[in-house]
Amino acid sequence: MAEFVRWGILGAAKIAREWVAPAIHISDRGRLVAVASRTPGKAEALAAPYPDVRLHSDYEALLADTDIDAVYIPLPNRDHVEWTTKCLEAGKHVLCEKPIALRAGEIDDLIALRDRTGLLAAEAFMVTHHPQWARARALIAEGAIGPLRHAQGAFSFMLRDEANIRNRPEQGGGALRDIGVYPSVTTRFVTGAEPVAVKAEIDWDMGIDATARVWARFPEFHLDFYVSMRMAGRQVMTFHGEDGWLTVRAGFNPGAYDDAVLELRASDRVTVLERFPRSDHYKSQIDAFNATVLDGAPFPCPLEFSRGNQRMIDMIYEAAGPA
Repeated sequence: MAEFVRWGILGAAKIAREWVAPAIHISDRGRLVAVASRTPGKAEALAAPYPDVRLHSDYEALLADTDIDAVYIPLPNRDHVEWTTKCLEAGKHVLCEKPIALRAGEIDDLIALRDRTGLLAAEAFMVTHHPQWARARALIAEGAIGPLRHAQGAFSFMLRDEANIRNRPEQGGGALRDIGVYPSVTTRFVTGAEPVAVKAEIDWDMGIDATARVWARFPEFHLDFYVSMRMAGRQVMTFHGEDGWLTVRAGFNPGAYDDAVLELRASDRVTVLERFPRSDHYKSQIDAFNATVLDGAPFPCPLEFSRGNQRMIDMIYEAAGPA
């Protein structure tokens, strides 16, 4: 049995350079062995901090590399389904940045291919690997706030750069695909529930959904949130029950945005703060992936869960209507 997973990275985006490559490097049972980039100098820059990393100037060459077990994909959104498919067909496990697809139906084919190949394919929702969200899910499940009746959230940052792929519709950009997935995925993660109806409003700019306001009805509670790439940075999620409320202060980029803190106020009016040491949820994500590949451990964010999230994003776009 293999002792570690040998990783390749398909592309040299900022998230790979600053977060995921370091996470693979320090992971318990993972090794970064190869990087591919079509842009001269990018692969070299990403690989520079790590010893003995092979460089490929072509994506297909990385897929043909027999020393690679798993591939991480940080390519533009429009390319995710294509290259996830190619990785699986090349016999590689694959971890793809969110959104793994632009429509929920596209994930059905990925699930079928995953099952046919017996390989692991997953979407890189690092938040599902952070202990603050595991704790939030446990608190809600054990009734710390009573029956959940309402959830509310916000995620925003300012992005004016027209060349950034998040501002380019032809690359699958937009606020919902980049950050709207997080209020959705964390609500679904902690409750295990799926939306039954959605209303939404979108402000379009540069051809993409720059700001979105969402109201969703779940079987036992409601969720409302806004996301924006045209507002100052903010992130928060609050879950309000009959007997109290729970706020996750830095739910999506803990450490980079603020410290990971849960604030619980129950019916006794006592406020309890739970602080989490700076936990690297990118490393935790890679460790979980490695454990699934090497040991067969269940992966916390399977494609079926991802399909449910993309279905909710599809519902939001449909409810808001065309630009």
